[in-house]
Amino acid sequence: MAVLAATTGGALGAPAAAEGETPPGRVDFPTHCPAPQEAGLPPADGPTTARIAVDNPAPQVGDTVTVTYQVLRTPAVNPVGGELPADSLTPTGRILLAGAQSGEVTVVGAKRNDPVPAGAALPAVTMTGTFTVTAPGETTLAPGGYTLHTSHGLDLDTTCTADAGSAAPVSARLTATELPTANLRSVFLGAAQGRPGARVKVTAAGFPPGAAVTVAGRAGAAETADRASATADGLGTALVELPVTDRATTTVIAYEGAAWSARQGSGPAAYTVVDAAPPPSSGTQKVTATVEPGVLGMTQTGEDITLGAVSYGDGGAAPGRIGTVTVTDARGGPAGWSLIGKVTDFTGPGGIRIPGASLSWTPRCVAAEGSRSTCTPGSAGVVGPEGALLASAPDAPLVGGTFTIDATVTLRVPPYTPPGAYTAVLTLTLS
Repeated sequence: MAVLAATTGGALGAPAAAEGETPPGRVDFPTHCPAPQEAGLPPADGPTTARIAVDNPAPQVGDTVTVTYQVLRTPAVNPVGGELPADSLTPTGRILLAGAQSGEVTVVGAKRNDPVPAGAALPAVTMTGTFTVTAPGETTLAPGGYTLHTSHGLDLDTTCTADAGSAAPVSARLTATELPTANLRSVFLGAAQGRPGARVKVTAAGFPPGAAVTVAGRAGAAETADRASATADGLGTALVELPVTDRATTTVIAYEGAAWSARQGSGPAAYTVVDAAPPPSSGTQKVTATVEPGVLGMTQTGEDITLGAVSYGDGGAAPGRIGTVTVTDARGGPAGWSLIGKVTDFTGPGGIRIPGASLSWTPRCVAAEGSRSTCTPGSAGVVGPEGALLASAPDAPLVGGTFTIDATVTLRVPPYTPPGAYTAVLTLTLS
């Protein structure tokens, strides 16, 4: 677990768009904007130019995505009969989701506008909102209707919708992936050795309650003839006595389903079959050495992570790096491992928060010389409160080794975030 801190108040600029460049996701669609009844004006019809952007186009299921809906041009006009003063226009709107996930996202904008002359078109507005990703796959986002509320003398609403028989085109897309799940299944033996035919007490833990659990002997990556079964109780634990008769058995495993897999099986527990045959008359002796399996563990350098500062007005990216993590896998079995990170929201002065989904990372992983396994870094992207993969090692007939893992991190700080220190907690889970 590590504490991250970011400070606003430094100087960090953002690159400007090239002159004349069309923003990505910009679309036009015909709209009908009836004027408020109190205004006594005819309806306004014409094209709306809009743009939708998402802060994370490749989220994981469970992530919170922030969406921005910009109305760059509208046919709606000032309804108040005179000049509309500054900061008296409040926009709200809807974004339409389709594909892997359907529904609507409500977006709201700040009351912020320049004065609008009588009869002139209402100005461009920006609205934001959030939604939670609930399904993997591609989801499209299209602009829906929007309402321009003016508060000067009277509260008037001008609502614009797509013309009948038409729909706004897709303005943005995101592709979501499933969040990796940890495998907590394990197996423990009442004895580490015994003569052929010994009944070994086995505890299989971490299984779903009611699951059918198979306990089996194994020689390397292949199962032996030793086998027993049981049903996991309400705590996910199955207790069995495994008769070990096959002299080839060197480990014991437990799993659900028809065969062992990394997702539904435990790691191996070492067991030695002690041959009860009398020593040969020639005086020779059988010498047996046992390699005991170790554990899967990790250590981390340091507990605090300090990110770079950004300016109050501009906001921007606060960079940093997590403390180096060392993973050691001495189990000697076929199961790989995964290291997942989760981060809380950043809390600052007065309880102001920056969402944890604003933190992204670029992982790096290196296997030490002599390691049996390879180390694969997680994808660059958002960490967030739902978590993201930092690094992993695949299943193989025999795995193990020492791995050095780190990552550069970046926190997106919104413009005009109140100055001060913002802290969050990053938790790493190895399984």
